[in-house]
Amino acid sequence: MALELLNHYGKDLSELKLIPAGGGAFEVSVNGKLIFSKLSEGRFPELKELKQLIE
Repeated sequence: MALELLNHYGKDLSELKLIPAGGGAFEVSVNGKLIFSKLSEGRFPELKELKQLIE
């Protein structure tokens, strides 16, 4: 998913961090704002959904 985001947004991204963690956490933040949390939603996001949340 990270590679697809890099390919889609290219140079519009100033940073993309992957932080390994335990406990089933998968969170996506944009400019410090949490836009998706697997812990809250109980599922992983679809790539299309994630792109819509980012934009």
